Amino acid sequence: MDSALPPGSRLPTPVQTALLWGLPRWWLDRCHRRYGDVFAVRAAPMGTLVYLADPDDIRTVFAGDPAVYRAGEANSVLSGIVGDSSVLVLDGQRHRERRRQMLPPFHRDAVRRQAGQMAAIAAADVARWPVQREFAVAPRMSAITLEVILQVVIGSRDEGRLAALRRALPPVVDMGVLATAALARPSLMARRPWRGVRRVRAEADRLLRAEIAACRADPALDERTDVLAMLVRTTDEDGRGMTDAELRDQLMTLLLAGHETTATGLSWTLERLVRHPDVLARAVRAADSGDDEYLDAVVRETLRVRPVIFDVARRLAAPVALGGHRLPAGVVVSPAIGFVQRSARHYPEPLRFDPDRMVGATLTPTTWLPFGGGGRRCLGATFAQVEMRVVLGEVLRRVELSTTSAPAERQRAKHITFVPHRGARIRVRARRPDARAGIPAAAAAPSHGGA
Repeated sequence: MDSALPPGSRLPTPVQTALLWGLPRWWLDRCHRRYGDVFAVRAAPMGTLVYLADPDDIRTVFAGDPAVYRAGEANSVLSGIVGDSSVLVLDGQRHRERRRQMLPPFHRDAVRRQAGQMAAIAAADVARWPVQREFAVAPRMSAITLEVILQVVIGSRDEGRLAALRRALPPVVDMGVLATAALARPSLMARRPWRGVRRVRAEADRLLRAEIAACRADPALDERTDVLAMLVRTTDEDGRGMTDAELRDQLMTLLLAGHETTATGLSWTLERLVRHPDVLARAVRAADSGDDEYLDAVVRETLRVRPVIFDVARRLAAPVALGGHRLPAGVVVSPAIGFVQRSARHYPEPLRFDPDRMVGATLTPTTWLPFGGGGRRCLGATFAQVEMRVVLGEVLRRVELSTTSAPAERQRAKHITFVPHRGARIRVRARRPDARAGIPAAAAAPSHGGA
């Protein structure tokens, strides 16, 4: 067993940092081709990263001792956004307890009860889509998933507070690299270029704390089914509930993990469908007939061929034997979702978009892993998949999409996600006969700007 790090580029760390943040897909693909399934990259602020593309190595990480493979420590760069008590940045017993508290709202039965509200939100937005004019659908998907966060997760009903939240929350999760650097190093926010970051975060915090206070004071709290109400009601093993600060951190976590990521997955779904007429036609028939199995297959195949997140991370608290190397403590190991899911070893013709391969398939957690894996698998995975299927179904039932022979949109890096480089441009040919039927007036979501 080698004691040295796996092979990797000898370029200076600042150059590798620029490549990883500026051209991540090109750079990582280049390293993968040159060095194989285990290779090292050196980049700030993480330090040394070891990328893993072999399912056996990934299984070792996911099944490994969480005291050694520390996901919270690897995610600590996010603490400036999500807070120090977020389930994303905790490790050990604190993480296990927090995760236990947060599981009930994301149980399959609880999510299923939210599907009708998700559908109403999607239907109201789709009713405003332009006809016979090409537009980027990514902003519309962002508007829908934000509304799901506001109404289904936070449970806000006051129109004034909703309007304020719609303005305040997107800038928090849509910060550029410069702003994100300030969140990683809070001392920077006292300096002129970053003072706006502090104002944006403070306004979002103020509004979220107002929602928490309103939820606690709601006489109908016990009847509420939104995620925030369930978190307010939950207690730890000693019977203590979460503090307002802890609740704020979990809401910000859910916003970061469940808003733009789900919107991006939906955008890629439509980008793929309009380039595959046969699959689109079958998906429309599935939506009309209530065939959730095929719509779920479309979602899973999209997340395979266009994963929103390229990798997940664990920082080693002790040396480990992994991938034929003895890796030292302090290294970040990164199971590479983007490599595994497009490998011909696991998926025949891996670049082909083929939802049929997902129908009735038993997916292994080390070859289909868009939500990560092990004890740190995304809490909201079921919620996200149901939301994607429900929103997709509403789109297909309510509008007729034009197909296109345009080249596939490239994967563009946006923070830690990969988005369609043109915003997933589509054209609605016509509204379908039932397009305006069955939208409860009270559930109609307000406009979030033009398409």
